[in-house]
Amino acid sequence: MVKAVKLADIAEKVGVSVVTVSKALSGQKGVSEELRERIKVLADEMGYVSIHAPQGAKNKSYTMGVVTFEGYFMKFASFYWKMYQEFATRSVQKNCFSMLEVITKYDEDSLVLPKLMQENRVDGIVIFGRPKKDYLKLLYQNRRIPMIFMDFYDEEEAVDSVISAGYYGMYRMTEYLIRNGHTRIGFAGTLLYTESITDRYFGYCKALMENGIEHRQEWVMKDREFSDGIIAPDYRMILPENMPTAFVCNNDVTAYFLIKQLEEKGYRVPEDISVVGYDDYLYPELGASKITTYSVDMGEMAKVALGCIIKRIENLAVGTNLHVVNGRVIERESVKKIN
Repeated sequence: MVKAVKLADIAEKVGVSVVTVSKALSGQKGVSEELRERIKVLADEMGYVSIHAPQGAKNKSYTMGVVTFEGYFMKFASFYWKMYQEFATRSVQKNCFSMLEVITKYDEDSLVLPKLMQENRVDGIVIFGRPKKDYLKLLYQNRRIPMIFMDFYDEEEAVDSVISAGYYGMYRMTEYLIRNGHTRIGFAGTLLYTESITDRYFGYCKALMENGIEHRQEWVMKDREFSDGIIAPDYRMILPENMPTAFVCNNDVTAYFLIKQLEEKGYRVPEDISVVGYDDYLYPELGASKITTYSVDMGEMAKVALGCIIKRIENLAVGTNLHVVNGRVIERESVKKIN
């Protein structure tokens, strides 16, 4: 099978950026006529097939690379595995193919570029979950094909990103507790580990402030260490001496393990302490969820991400955007209404 010629292949031969090649072949401004003609001639010689399909044509097939990290796949079936299934399903519906690569902790620490990028096997890359800072720099330095981020964003670089409405979602979950009579509310999540956790924390703070409720730092608990980022059953959250009546947790897995830890200390949930989560996702091994939560619309996130990466493959010069996907509150059994 003859390997398809990509824009990056032409850019390397000419010694220009992929954006310049895209502009030249699509007739956009910003390229001299001499360079445009040179690029077009080389593209023809290399056998490049234009990705700009005429109106009415069927969707062109692309190969999408999905890259995520071992820390998000430890021990249990991951939230990102479920998200990848949603993305893969929608890719097939669009006549596209997806390939998943999980970067090991060793390769992430050693700054080993994903094989999907090394071997130039895909048309675009979707990064699931924030990598370590140095690895993110590595991805930027080797960005020869379109790339977008899923479930995180980076303010330092212009990269398309698709996230859930973490700030607004956690605001709604905190408001839900307040409507149920709670004014002593804590937060479980390691701040600054990811933008999503910190955004959710700020949503929690906003709800407290708007309702005139005191924010107490001793009620903000870490749910993981920065060194590995793993949420595990044996991680002991430091419970405050003077307990609140409720906790909002940055995800359902944290909420589940917090409930277990509270029960070990003799507290009943929700009779003594109410707990809410975020994501509407538990490891399947943990059984059916009884946690009131904010449901992330993974299907819609996958749909938006796929549409975004296809658009960028077909026109590298389009502007970058942060896409925020709303979810909804799911009421279950972990909250008690109090006076």
